[in-house]
Parts: sequence; structure tokens; C-alpha cells
Amino acid sequence: MNVEAGTVASTETDPSKHIRIVNTFMKRRTHMNKNAEQALTDPEFAQYLVNNSSGDGNLDDIHDLRLLFADTPNGCDAPLTLEIGFGLGDSFIEMAAADPARNFVGVEVHEPGIGKCAYMAGTQNLTNIKIINGDAIQLLKQLPENHIDRIQLYFPDPWQKKRHYKRRFVSPERMAILTHSLKQGGWFHTATDWEHYAFWMVEVLDDLSGLSNQAGSGNFTPRPDFRSMTKFERRGLERGHGVWDLIYIKD
Repeated sequence: MNVEAGTVASTETDPSKHIRIVNTFMKRRTHMNKNAEQALTDPEFAQYLVNNSSGDGNLDDIHDLRLLFADTPNGCDAPLTLEIGFGLGDSFIEMAAADPARNFVGVEVHEPGIGKCAYMAGTQNLTNIKIINGDAIQLLKQLPENHIDRIQLYFPDPWQKKRHYKRRFVSPERMAILTHSLKQGGWFHTATDWEHYAFWMVEVLDDLSGLSNQAGSGNFTPRPDFRSMTKFERRGLERGHGVWDLIYIKD
């Protein structure tokens, strides 16, 4: 399951008190294979890594995702997709390879996933991918309005315990930040294999000003062909688990 990157600051009634950061992700220790490690250190793969690929990503100088592609064949004006929390990057790479005229930016907080994704992009000689290490919400706050054609969030951490619901990425506050950076007519596409989170997202998103459910209020959409099916999703479907897709369009 992918773990998305994003945080939101929460203040108490007294603004002079410490600002508490509510994370929507948890950095977990995972094994880094040799290919991922090579991609994080070998200059051959540096073209894919926008900022420091280890530790907490510094986003200070990232204010325009389109400029990242200025020296690529597609240039700055190609359709732009941002994926939040691409995990190990398999489906992200597959989507980028299948749509070479579209630019893809992935934001992730886990170094093994960042390294593996960069390695796969390099071995396939892709020119339409850039990878950012860091907090997706902080990144979105820094981007211009009407900037991105599509934002995708696939299989985010469902934060199952009720006391952790505040950490779920899909919330009115976070989605308002996300919607600001979407172009008019742009898509927000999310998918989950947790039924409770699926209906939570429908409730939040249907009530959010500025977005319209492509399938109609209260409805889910069939998985579009462009969203690659992950091995975990395929395994879940074989076991009878459900998967729910939602696509919302900015008004």
C-alpha cells in the first residue's frame, strides 16, 4: 500500500502556543535494494531527483513544477500530472511510460521508493518524470493556482483507528489546498481498498466547493484504463476485496 506525503498544521486557541503538525504519513523503515541505492547516489540518475533524496526533503526552492521540465523534450507546457505518495513507483512508472507526451511529478517521503522509482525511470530512459522528496501538502501550498492538470492519490494510508482520522489525507482543509493548484477542468483521482475510507472520501469531496464528482454525487467510477493495477490490488481482488475509484473535476 502506498503512503502519501502531507502534513497540516493545527493551532490551539492561543496562537502563541506551539504549532502541532498533524502528519498524514508515517516514515517506516523499509529495505533499500542495491538498485535504489545506486539511483540515489549515481549521477546518471540525478536528472530525476529534484531535491535531496534522503532525510526530510527541502522544498524551499520548488514553486513551479512545470519549470522542472524546461530542458526536456515535452517542455513546460505539456499536460502535467502530480502523484502523491507513489510508494515503490511501479504503477507510476508504468503510467508515465504509457503516456510519454504527459509530464509526471511524483512526491514521496520514503527513500527506498524514491530510489527505486528513479532507477526504473533511468533504465527505461524516460524523460517525462521528476521525483520530489517531501511533504505533499507543503509542496501544494507553494504552487500557483490553476497549475496542475491532474493530481492522483492512490491507496493512501486509511488510518483505520478513529483517533487517527485527522491524519487522513482527504479532509476539507487539505483538499482545499489541493484544489487551489488544480487547473479548471483538472482532475483529482483517488482510489482505495478500504471501504470506510472510500465512503468517507465521497462525503468529504461531494461537499467540497469547487469540485464535481465525475460519476455523480455519491457515486464511484470504474477504474480507468490509465490507472495501472498494482500487484497488491490484483491480489486483493483475487481474495474478494473491493477497490473504489473516485474522480473529481475542478469547476
